[in-house]
Amino acid sequence: MNTSTISSPDTHLDLFADISNTNHEQIVFCNDNASGLKAIIAIHNTILGPGLGGTRMWNYATEADALKDVLRLSRGMTYKAAISGLNLGGAKAVIIGDANKHKSEALMRKFGRFIENLNGKYITAEDVGTTTKDMEYVNMETESVVGLPESMGGGGDPSPVTAYGVYMGMKASAKKAYGSDSLAGKKISIQGIGKVGMHLVELVHKEGAQITVSDINKESLDYAVKNYGATVVDGRDIYSVGADIFAPCALGAILNTENINSLNCSIIAGAANNQLAEEEEHGMLVKQKGLLYAPDFLINAGGLINVYSEHIGYNRENAMRDTEKIFDTTLNIYKLAEAQNIHTQKAATLLAQKRIDDILSVQSTY
Repeated sequence: MNTSTISSPDTHLDLFADISNTNHEQIVFCNDNASGLKAIIAIHNTILGPGLGGTRMWNYATEADALKDVLRLSRGMTYKAAISGLNLGGAKAVIIGDANKHKSEALMRKFGRFIENLNGKYITAEDVGTTTKDMEYVNMETESVVGLPESMGGGGDPSPVTAYGVYMGMKASAKKAYGSDSLAGKKISIQGIGKVGMHLVELVHKEGAQITVSDINKESLDYAVKNYGATVVDGRDIYSVGADIFAPCALGAILNTENINSLNCSIIAGAANNQLAEEEEHGMLVKQKGLLYAPDFLINAGGLINVYSEHIGYNRENAMRDTEKIFDTTLNIYKLAEAQNIHTQKAATLLAQKRIDDILSVQSTY
């Protein structure tokens, strides 16, 4: 599997060049004029099992931006499942539109019909801009959906489990950097306090961390200040504020040359997907600056672990126990990176890829 960075589509999009570069198996474009549905499903790799990944609804500036996002996200899901030891492949979907204005029962059910036509090769779940209620609508048309409400036998909102995995990654990183996994008294800056970020704020607050936050949602900021004693900074100031740990929990590709050089921390450990704008270039830059980077697709895998548990027969205790293993895996990644003198994102990718290659000798794609 080619692990090179996805090129940026332009107005003269060469679709097959992009998916050849990333070695995606299948891209599905979904269109329905009646409901207004415009969606892209990207199935990256199904050697380990059916591709599972959430559906993101976002008001992308261009369709090329949507394609770029779904290609990056689906590839990340492949490695997230592999490094977590799950029998799943990697896939993702994006729906183009404003979730607050364009989403409807008809749109989500029509999207479910497109998923059903893939005959189990893609399993969806909630993501940014979608909810468990939306998954109920999808479930009316296909059984290839997880993240259903607990009242329907599902696992409900996976955000708390995702946050717990990031918390485990933080604690492992603290152990590596400081010799102890305790976060008591540590200064932690969190960029983005949505569903996952706010649960993370709660977890580190309980352990006695000093918390700084940034977000575009004033209500979330006010809540964090009132309930967790957080300090608020403006958007770009979150990079330079003094902290032991910086946790990116908003959108991806925020670790670029400018932002990395602005960082005033020792550890990067957050929930956002695809945090490195360019994996090799910025993975090396983080290493050269002496920052400890917990690979995003490893430590944010709790949500995937949770919905996988739902896929095989939901048990919350099992999901939490499996998510706790992120602590040990994170330490193993740091050891591998040191032993091979490579950046940690590359070490995590190598470990995930090895499992995929090993299983390829046993079975082919789903």
